[in-house]
Amino acid sequence: MVAQMDESSLEMLETSLRKSMLSSSGPALDAALTEMGWADMLSEMPEVAVPLVFRLLGETGSHASALVDVVLHATGNTIGDTVELPLPYAGNSWVVWDRISAEATDPTLSGLPLRREEEGYPIRVAEARMAVGWWLVGSSRAMLNLARRHALDRVQFGKPIASFQAVRHRLAETLVAIEGAEATLNLPSADNPDLSSLLAKAAAGKAALTAAKHCQQVLGGIGFTEEHDLQHHVKRALVLDGLLGSSRELTRRAGAGLRARGSVPRLAQL
Repeated sequence: MVAQMDESSLEMLETSLRKSMLSSSGPALDAALTEMGWADMLSEMPEVAVPLVFRLLGETGSHASALVDVVLHATGNTIGDTVELPLPYAGNSWVVWDRISAEATDPTLSGLPLRREEEGYPIRVAEARMAVGWWLVGSSRAMLNLARRHALDRVQFGKPIASFQAVRHRLAETLVAIEGAEATLNLPSADNPDLSSLLAKAAAGKAALTAAKHCQQVLGGIGFTEEHDLQHHVKRALVLDGLLGSSRELTRRAGAGLRARGSVPRLAQL
């Protein structure tokens, strides 16, 4: 059973997942995840499967329709179904993840097979927000790794630019933002899952935007070019931040809700 996997087995699973994501994306990766037992993992140990799979999607820059499965599972539907579910997007708009054609039709959506819709209807998205949050954390770490490697390799005035205080501050601020977002994602959410997932997604989105800004500054001109991997992660982070509500929108929504409530619930035991 998947739920009985030990630490060694999970490490092997992560290695296999990473290898598959580095070699495939889209429908091919969907097939690989199915072969690895993604449906069983999501059903039996979502608290392990979701952070692992979506973090790796971010780190590798690949994509799969696993997010649709998270929504299907949370709403009591069959994992793997091709039903089209409207997903809220930034600016009070809606998108649908197209599992059938699986081809990107909108160049502004970072190569993801998302299709804009004029109308939608409310669905449960707490679990999906956590999944996208982990996806954003993975993308943020990928950007940080690219910037860090560049800072160590790039030499100016006879020494690596990683030795310059301004560069180190940008990398440090990025790491702090990522670690904070990951800590928020790891908070227990049983008592208030909607608020916890909303804040976690907002923190992850803000961390990704921070990573995009600072890592672009560290990389300089090369980071803007199509041949460099950074621009892929930046575009993906911008789209994922908007998916299920942007960090700015979710923060405002959380603040409005807490103001109306008149109190702040305890989200963590400090």
